Amino acid sequence: MFGLSELAIILIVVILVLGAKKLPDLARSAGKSARILKAEARAMKEEQAAHEQTTHADQADRTAPRVLQGEIIPPGSSATTDTGQSAAPRTPAQGTEHSRPQA
Repeated sequence: MFGLSELAIILIVVILVLGAKKLPDLARSAGKSARILKAEARAMKEEQAAHEQTTHADQADRTAPRVLQGEIIPPGSSATTDTGQSAAPRTPAQGTEHSRPQA
């Protein structure tokens, strides 16, 4: 009977004969799809490169000391004692000028 290659050739000929009107549209659609795929792949690479740059910048920022705004607590006076209980509330005379009494 027919082998696989003969069947493939017959199938291609039938498609060309019966679908000749639609072949240009199919080729146009395939070209558009290929362009879209290329653009998406390029955008994905650019996004990944930008993400890697921000990741490297974040890692550099992590090694640098950060300045945090907040209440100044002098060394040796903490909000809790070593046993985990709350320390006595401080007044401005005991701590710094900007300290608030803690409840």
